[in-house]
Amino acid sequence: MPPFILPVPLALARAVAGVPDGLAWKLEPKWDGWRCCVHTASGRVWSRHGTDLSRAFSDVGAVARELPDAVLDGELVAVLADGSGVAFDRLQSRAGGRGPLRGADFTVHVAVFDVLAVGEVDWRPRPYVERRVELLRLLEGGPAALRPVPSTGSAEEALAWVGALSGVEGVVGKPAGGRYVDGLRSGWVKWRHRHTTEAVVIGVTGATPGTQALVLGRPFGGRMRAVGVSLPVGERLRADLVPLLHATEERERQLPGTVGGLPGADPVRYRPVEPEVVVEIDVDQERLEFGRYRHRPRVKRVRGDLTPDLLDGNA
Repeated sequence: MPPFILPVPLALARAVAGVPDGLAWKLEPKWDGWRCCVHTASGRVWSRHGTDLSRAFSDVGAVARELPDAVLDGELVAVLADGSGVAFDRLQSRAGGRGPLRGADFTVHVAVFDVLAVGEVDWRPRPYVERRVELLRLLEGGPAALRPVPSTGSAEEALAWVGALSGVEGVVGKPAGGRYVDGLRSGWVKWRHRHTTEAVVIGVTGATPGTQALVLGRPFGGRMRAVGVSLPVGERLRADLVPLLHATEERERQLPGTVGGLPGADPVRYRPVEPEVVVEIDVDQERLEFGRYRHRPRVKRVRGDLTPDLLDGNA
């Protein structure tokens, strides 16, 4: 029986521009999956928002019950049966409470990276290095679907995971002596490997200069399709864009919240502009997913040397 009420708030990581280094840090791979909390004794699974995923991931719960009574923090990862790697989009087939499907081309594993409780003992006040030892003890000889993530003190080794390990999209840094604290108070940081590509500005959203962002599109087969909403743009970039953007006759349009990288969010209202300006963007995935970028891109600069037709079909 856990010493606290489940589901429990989970630790979160703050985005940073570089991988931390030094004796004060321990580094782990950031997997491309769904964050989860697992209670092994009951086989229950929750999302980081506290949504009960036990039915959708009943296969995970079943194997988790092979372990001693514990509360684990980790990432649900869809591992392809053909051995080619992992596929984030397969997890979506479990959305809405749908459980494992017969004949599916993947299995769900948990990349476990922390232990919050063992039996009635709360492990959250203990430092990371002690929790890590206990995690390895708990999972030793356990089911193959629940395995501990690697951990290192070397930034060079951690960066080598990105690209070498399938499904690793970045690195998470944790204070070696830090307690497990919920939210951003944890002191955890995350660095994502980013890719550079281009998109067309098709609209502007945001009521104030500090919140103004670009609605981004890409041409497919001669038609322009919205693929995401950028992070807010800085003052210098806004100054570059103002003389280049021309409003259309339509006063306002809206996009589903999912296109803005915000699943379950309200529609994104924006002021459309003529699709004439190409910008260079940083994204954390090379390919569109369900026709959009999952996370909001960062706009780097205007690409005056490119025209929208040169992007047609290239995602």
